[in-house]
Amino acid sequence: MTGQVETGSALEGAVASTDPGAPVPRPDGFPAAVLWDMDGTLVDTEPYWIATEFAMAEKYGGTWSEEHALNLVGKALLDSGEYIRAHMGIDRTPHQIVEELLDGVVARVEAEVPWRPGARELLVDLEAHGIPCALVTMSWQRFVAPILAQLPERTFVSVVTGDRVELGKPHPEPYLTAAAELGLRAEDCVAIEDSNTGATSGEAAGCTVLCVPHHVPILEGERRVFVDTLVGIDTARLAELTRPKV
Repeated sequence: MTGQVETGSALEGAVASTDPGAPVPRPDGFPAAVLWDMDGTLVDTEPYWIATEFAMAEKYGGTWSEEHALNLVGKALLDSGEYIRAHMGIDRTPHQIVEELLDGVVARVEAEVPWRPGARELLVDLEAHGIPCALVTMSWQRFVAPILAQLPERTFVSVVTGDRVELGKPHPEPYLTAAAELGLRAEDCVAIEDSNTGATSGEAAGCTVLCVPHHVPILEGERRVFVDTLVGIDTARLAELTRPKV
Protein backbone atom coordinates (compact mmCIF):
# COMPACT_ATOMS: atom_id res chain seq x y z
CA MET A 1 0.00 0.00 0.00
CA THR A 2 1.36 3.41 -0.89
CA GLY A 3 2.50 5.37 2.16
CA GLN A 4 2.87 2.35 4.45
CA VAL A 5 6.31 1.48 5.77
CA GLU A 6 7.34 -2.08 4.96
CA THR A 7 8.61 -4.33 7.73
CA GLY A 8 12.17 -3.76 6.59
CA SER A 9 12.05 -0.03 7.34
CA ALA A 10 14.66 1.85 9.30
CA LEU A 11 12.33 1.97 12.29
CA GLU A 12 11.87 -1.80 12.35
CA GLY A 13 15.05 -2.49 14.23
CA ALA A 14 14.19 -0.01 16.97
CA VAL A 15 10.56 -1.05 17.21
CA ALA A 16 10.26 -4.73 16.37
CA SER A 17 13.01 -5.69 18.82
CA THR A 18 11.07 -4.22 21.74
CA ASP A 19 9.57 -6.71 24.19
CA PRO A 20 5.82 -5.93 24.14
CA GLY A 21 5.47 -7.41 27.60
CA ALA A 22 7.69 -4.80 29.22
CA PRO A 23 7.23 -1.04 29.64
CA VAL A 24 9.16 1.19 27.27
CA PRO A 25 10.20 4.24 29.29
CA ARG A 26 11.64 7.15 27.36
CA PRO A 27 14.01 9.50 29.12
CA ASP A 28 12.16 12.46 27.60
CA GLY A 29 8.80 11.27 28.93
CA PHE A 30 7.34 11.04 25.43
CA PRO A 31 4.94 8.22 24.50
CA ALA A 32 6.46 5.12 22.92
CA ALA A 33 4.20 5.57 19.88
CA VAL A 34 1.16 7.48 18.69
CA LEU A 35 -1.75 5.56 17.17
CA TRP A 36 -3.94 7.68 14.92
CA ASP A 37 -7.56 7.32 13.99
CA MET A 38 -8.18 8.57 10.46
CA ASP A 39 -11.75 9.70 9.66
CA GLY A 40 -12.46 12.90 11.57
CA THR A 41 -9.03 12.92 13.23
CA LEU A 42 -6.39 12.94 10.50
CA VAL A 43 -8.82 13.85 7.71
CA ASP A 44 -12.34 15.25 7.78
CA THR A 45 -13.96 12.71 5.48
CA GLU A 46 -17.19 12.31 7.44
CA PRO A 47 -18.99 14.81 5.13
CA TYR A 48 -17.89 12.63 2.19
CA TRP A 49 -19.42 9.54 3.79
CA ILE A 50 -22.62 11.35 4.70
CA ALA A 51 -23.07 12.81 1.20
CA THR A 52 -22.52 9.35 -0.30
CA GLU A 53 -25.07 7.82 2.08
CA PHE A 54 -27.72 10.36 1.09
CA ALA A 55 -26.94 9.75 -2.59
CA MET A 56 -27.43 6.03 -2.04
CA ALA A 57 -30.77 6.59 -0.31
CA GLU A 58 -31.93 8.68 -3.27
CA LYS A 59 -30.67 6.13 -5.80
CA TYR A 60 -32.49 3.18 -4.23
CA GLY A 61 -35.56 4.96 -2.89
CA GLY A 62 -34.58 4.73 0.75
CA THR A 63 -34.84 7.20 3.62
CA TRP A 64 -31.94 8.67 5.58
CA SER A 65 -31.21 11.41 8.10
CA GLU A 66 -28.31 13.32 9.59
CA GLU A 67 -28.97 11.56 12.90
CA HIS A 68 -28.60 8.15 11.29
CA ALA A 69 -25.43 9.28 9.53
CA LEU A 70 -23.82 10.48 12.76
CA ASN A 71 -24.68 7.19 14.46
CA LEU A 72 -22.18 5.54 12.11
CA VAL A 73 -19.17 7.71 13.01
CA GLY A 74 -16.27 5.50 14.07
CA LYS A 75 -18.03 2.19 13.47
CA ALA A 76 -16.74 -0.78 11.48
CA LEU A 77 -17.87 -0.59 7.86
CA LEU A 78 -19.80 -3.85 7.76
CA ASP A 79 -21.60 -2.85 10.97
CA SER A 80 -22.44 0.42 9.21
CA GLY A 81 -23.65 -1.57 6.20
CA GLU A 82 -26.00 -3.55 8.43
CA TYR A 83 -27.28 -0.34 10.00
CA ILE A 84 -27.84 1.31 6.61
CA ARG A 85 -29.68 -1.72 5.25
CA ALA A 86 -31.98 -1.76 8.27
CA HIS A 87 -32.62 1.99 8.61
CA MET A 88 -32.36 3.16 5.02
CA GLY A 89 -34.68 0.39 3.91
CA ILE A 90 -32.89 -0.57 0.68
CA ASP A 91 -32.59 -3.97 -0.96
CA ARG A 92 -28.80 -4.27 -0.79
CA THR A 93 -26.57 -6.53 1.28
CA PRO A 94 -24.27 -4.95 3.87
CA HIS A 95 -21.25 -5.85 1.73
CA GLN A 96 -22.82 -4.30 -1.39
CA ILE A 97 -23.61 -1.17 0.61
CA VAL A 98 -20.04 -0.87 1.88
CA GLU A 99 -18.51 -1.36 -1.57
CA GLU A 100 -20.79 1.29 -3.09
CA LEU A 101 -20.05 3.70 -0.25
CA LEU A 102 -16.34 3.17 -0.79
CA ASP A 103 -16.70 3.85 -4.52
CA GLY A 104 -18.26 7.22 -3.78
CA VAL A 105 -15.94 8.28 -0.98
CA VAL A 106 -12.74 7.14 -2.71
CA ALA A 107 -13.67 9.24 -5.75
CA ARG A 108 -14.09 12.30 -3.52
CA VAL A 109 -10.81 11.71 -1.67
CA GLU A 110 -8.91 11.26 -4.91
CA ALA A 111 -10.16 14.71 -5.93
CA GLU A 112 -9.28 16.36 -2.61
CA VAL A 113 -8.03 15.15 0.79
CA PRO A 114 -9.60 17.27 3.56
CA TRP A 115 -6.88 17.34 6.23
CA ARG A 116 -7.80 18.17 9.81
CA PRO A 117 -6.10 21.31 11.19
CA GLY A 118 -2.82 20.61 12.96
CA ALA A 119 -2.71 16.88 12.13
CA ARG A 120 0.05 16.86 9.53
CA GLU A 121 2.12 19.30 11.56
CA LEU A 122 1.98 16.98 14.57
CA LEU A 123 2.91 13.99 12.41
CA VAL A 124 5.99 15.84 11.17
CA ASP A 125 7.04 16.78 14.72
CA LEU A 126 6.55 13.23 16.01
CA GLU A 127 8.80 11.93 13.24
CA ALA A 128 11.41 14.54 14.09
CA HIS A 129 11.43 13.21 17.67
CA GLY A 130 11.73 9.59 16.54
CA ILE A 131 8.27 8.55 17.73
CA PRO A 132 6.69 5.87 15.50
CA CYS A 133 3.08 6.31 14.41
CA ALA A 134 0.42 3.82 13.36
CA LEU A 135 -2.87 4.41 11.58
CA VAL A 136 -5.85 2.64 13.16
CA THR A 137 -8.97 3.08 11.08
CA MET A 138 -12.18 1.19 10.44
CA SER A 139 -12.07 2.28 6.81
CA TRP A 140 -10.91 -0.36 4.35
CA GLN A 141 -7.55 -0.49 2.64
CA ARG A 142 -8.69 0.80 -0.74
CA PHE A 143 -10.04 3.98 0.89
CA VAL A 144 -6.93 4.50 2.99
CA ALA A 145 -4.48 4.15 0.09
CA PRO A 146 -5.19 7.48 -1.69
CA ILE A 147 -4.89 9.33 1.63
CA LEU A 148 -1.57 7.71 2.50
CA ALA A 149 -0.35 8.53 -1.00
CA GLN A 150 -0.46 12.21 0.00
CA LEU A 151 1.89 11.66 2.96
CA PRO A 152 5.62 10.86 3.11
CA GLU A 153 6.21 7.13 2.70
CA ARG A 154 7.51 6.61 6.23
CA THR A 155 4.68 8.38 8.02
CA PHE A 156 3.07 5.21 9.45
CA VAL A 157 4.99 2.14 10.57
CA SER A 158 1.77 0.12 10.82
CA VAL A 159 -1.59 0.57 9.11
CA VAL A 160 -4.53 -1.31 10.67
CA THR A 161 -7.68 -1.09 8.56
CA GLY A 162 -11.19 -2.37 9.18
CA ASP A 163 -10.78 -5.22 6.72
CA ARG A 164 -7.72 -6.48 8.63
CA VAL A 165 -9.39 -7.14 11.99
CA GLU A 166 -12.10 -9.53 13.15
CA LEU A 167 -13.65 -7.08 15.61
CA GLY A 168 -13.81 -3.37 14.87
CA LYS A 169 -14.06 -0.38 17.16
CA PRO A 170 -15.27 -0.07 19.93
CA HIS A 171 -13.57 -3.44 20.51
CA PRO A 172 -9.89 -3.04 21.53
CA GLU A 173 -8.60 -5.38 18.78
CA PRO A 174 -7.65 -2.61 16.30
CA TYR A 175 -5.46 -0.75 18.80
CA LEU A 176 -4.03 -3.94 20.28
CA THR A 177 -3.11 -5.03 16.75
CA ALA A 178 -1.33 -1.76 16.01
CA ALA A 179 0.62 -1.79 19.27
CA ALA A 180 1.65 -5.42 18.71
CA GLU A 181 2.85 -4.62 15.19
CA LEU A 182 5.03 -1.89 16.67
CA GLY A 183 6.36 -4.34 19.27
CA LEU A 184 4.90 -2.21 22.06
CA ARG A 185 2.36 -2.41 24.85
CA ALA A 186 -0.78 -0.40 24.17
CA GLU A 187 -0.35 1.07 27.66
CA ASP A 188 2.79 2.83 26.48
CA CYS A 189 1.06 4.38 23.46
CA VAL A 190 -1.19 7.38 22.95
CA ALA A 191 -4.23 7.07 20.69
CA ILE A 192 -5.77 10.11 19.00
CA GLU A 193 -9.52 9.89 18.38
CA ASP A 194 -12.50 12.04 17.42
CA SER A 195 -15.39 9.71 18.38
CA ASN A 196 -16.64 7.95 21.48
CA THR A 197 -16.56 4.64 19.59
CA GLY A 198 -12.88 5.08 18.81
CA ALA A 199 -12.00 6.41 22.26
CA THR A 200 -13.65 3.35 23.80
CA SER A 201 -11.53 1.09 21.59
CA GLY A 202 -8.27 2.82 22.47
CA GLU A 203 -9.06 3.03 26.17
CA ALA A 204 -10.09 -0.65 26.31
CA ALA A 205 -6.77 -1.57 24.69
CA GLY A 206 -4.93 0.31 27.45
CA CYS A 207 -3.93 3.46 25.57
CA THR A 208 -4.19 6.96 26.90
CA VAL A 209 -6.56 8.64 24.44
CA LEU A 210 -6.20 12.22 23.27
CA CYS A 211 -9.79 13.08 22.37
CA VAL A 212 -10.45 15.75 19.76
CA PRO A 213 -14.26 15.75 19.36
CA HIS A 214 -15.47 16.88 15.97
CA HIS A 215 -18.76 15.64 14.52
CA VAL A 216 -19.95 13.69 17.58
CA PRO A 217 -19.45 14.07 21.36
CA ILE A 218 -17.02 11.94 23.38
CA LEU A 219 -17.82 10.86 26.93
CA GLU A 220 -15.40 11.38 29.79
CA GLY A 221 -13.21 8.40 30.68
CA GLU A 222 -10.42 7.29 32.96
CA ARG A 223 -7.69 7.50 30.32
CA ARG A 224 -9.21 10.22 28.13
CA VAL A 225 -7.72 13.69 27.75
CA PHE A 226 -9.62 16.36 25.79
CA VAL A 227 -8.51 19.15 23.49
CA ASP A 228 -10.50 21.27 21.07
CA THR A 229 -7.98 21.05 18.21
CA LEU A 230 -4.60 19.65 17.23
CA VAL A 231 -3.48 23.10 16.11
CA GLY A 232 -0.49 24.13 18.23
CA ILE A 233 0.03 20.66 19.72
CA ASP A 234 3.56 19.39 19.20
CA THR A 235 5.30 16.34 20.65
CA ALA A 236 6.19 18.04 23.92
CA ARG A 237 2.63 19.31 24.44
CA LEU A 238 1.18 15.89 23.55
CA ALA A 239 3.44 14.26 26.14
CA GLU A 240 2.49 16.87 28.74
CA LEU A 241 -1.23 16.31 28.14
CA THR A 242 -1.11 12.51 28.20
CA ARG A 243 1.59 11.81 30.79
CA PRO A 244 0.18 9.69 33.65
CA LYS A 245 -0.60 11.75 36.71
CA VAL A 246 1.27 10.82 39.90
